[in-house]
Amino acid sequence: MTPSLVVRLRDGEPDAAALLDDLYRDALYRFCWGYLGGSEEAEDAVQDICFKVLSAKEVPERFRPWIYRVARNHCLNVLRGRGRRKDGHPLPSASRLHVALTGQLTKLANDELRLRMADMVDALSDSHREVLRLRYAEDLSRAEIAEILELPESVVKSRLFEGLKRLREQAGELEER
Repeated sequence: MTPSLVVRLRDGEPDAAALLDDLYRDALYRFCWGYLGGSEEAEDAVQDICFKVLSAKEVPERFRPWIYRVARNHCLNVLRGRGRRKDGHPLPSASRLHVALTGQLTKLANDELRLRMADMVDALSDSHREVLRLRYAEDLSRAEIAEILELPESVVKSRLFEGLKRLREQAGELEER
């Protein structure tokens, strides 16, 4: 059995970079694109994040939430550098994210529904939108999200519940029209 990524990173093995790239590049790109909203910025962010991970003095056992926290912090720093956090809305709208993540047939078939859903998600607060995205787009557990956002798991659970509740309420209002 080959050693895990964490062991290879800790040991400074040369193939750790390739393994990191194979295992996390696509997910990190999607994650960063969701925060930064641009292909070039997301690619630059992924490179910076991989460099930070490869040069880290300590690599924790719970690697997945750690790398997402590194990525989130990096993206928030980029946004702060842009001055976008001044308006209180640092996260891009979900409607920009779906365009890069679907094929043409799927996009055409679901455009109206997707736009409605994106509008409903956009109407949520940043904190609700962020936990929903981490849970359902990134498939992270509540415990991992809590670790990434440095919040108690009960707060994450509450935000997920409230966010989904608000989405259901908005969907019900759409059906009544």
